[in-house]
Amino acid sequence: MTGALRIEGLEKSFVLHTQGGVHLPVLAGLDLEVEPGECVALHGPSGVGKSTVLRCVHGNYRADAGRILVRHREGIVNMVTAHPREILAVRRETVGHVSQFLRVIPRVSAADVVAETLRDRGADRESAADAARIILHRLNIPAELQQLAPATFSGGEKQRVNLARVLVARYPVLLLDEPTASLDRENREVVVDLIREAAGRGAAILGIFHDAAVRDAVATRVVAMDAGREAA
Repeated sequence: MTGALRIEGLEKSFVLHTQGGVHLPVLAGLDLEVEPGECVALHGPSGVGKSTVLRCVHGNYRADAGRILVRHREGIVNMVTAHPREILAVRRETVGHVSQFLRVIPRVSAADVVAETLRDRGADRESAADAARIILHRLNIPAELQQLAPATFSGGEKQRVNLARVLVARYPVLLLDEPTASLDRENREVVVDLIREAAGRGAAILGIFHDAAVRDAVATRVVAMDAGREAA
């Protein structure tokens, strides 16, 4: 394995228990590798399994078959078979995931939400707080809002906090699920710059970008998905 992330023969299906146990296949034999410095965009119609790929890589979903190999510390971790404790270590140190929704404790401030990512990785309180302020400011979250809980924010503000809490840590592998959804033009351009900078410092990025202009601006390669398979 030469890349930071490699997916081999990935399969995932769901059983709809509320629909009489209907079996819904989503991914069927996906193969994909992402090298450091690449930004690979998954592209395809809704329902083809793009977000499912990211959730499997992050360990939120357990794949039915195949391997998801992540270069972690001095070795390789297979996220399909890894122990939960090992998955948590990969999430903390190696793989950052920007989901479509921000889930936080209601009364924790935006600054603390972002700083917590670095505190979990061993940073001291002061340096974590400084880094949080810097990236929130860059994402146009003013100082007076940084001390408020994101639960009170607009959708676009929440998304920027969501991005800040992941991008602040400089993960070697980044999973981006619609990172510019609900953002205006100015903030989309900021996020594009941050993604390019992450790739420039060697992050391996796998993302979903429904905004064609954003996809064209950041992707070094586009993978077209059809029934969970790599088509191009």
